[in-house]
Amino acid sequence: MLDSDLAELYGVETKQLKRQVKRNVERFPEDFMFELNTEEQKILRSQFGTLRHGAHSKYNIMAFTEQGVAMLSSVLNSTRAIEVNIQIIRIFTKMRHVLSDNTEIRLEIEKIKGKLDNQDKNMEIVFRYLDELLGKQEQPTPKRTRIGFKPDELY
Repeated sequence: MLDSDLAELYGVETKQLKRQVKRNVERFPEDFMFELNTEEQKILRSQFGTLRHGAHSKYNIMAFTEQGVAMLSSVLNSTRAIEVNIQIIRIFTKMRHVLSDNTEIRLEIEKIKGKLDNQDKNMEIVFRYLDELLGKQEQPTPKRTRIGFKPDELY
């Protein structure tokens, strides 16, 4: 989540949120929070289209992971921050659950696809054999010379 979105949720100014994070930087390792570089900010800006005046500062945007959001409640230390943080963590938990369910469904679909691929190959082999058998039946059998007693031949 971006710093400006979190500041809005927590009911504080973005610069106050950033100030608190910078004062407590040891609580935010790279897997909790990182700053977007200039190129990433340009990409983000292009995705938003038209920006409201003052919506994004000239300072690097901070992005927070689930753990970083959890840490923010201790840094901001207000009742609203704690309440909002609980709701955000619940949403992250639901998202993780939905994603894991989707992953299980995808794995099951892949198993089914694999079985269908094998069945297609097996069916192809069966049809090939059937074609060969039908081809043999359609070929005229050559005349054979009879073996054994021939009635026109008498001793």
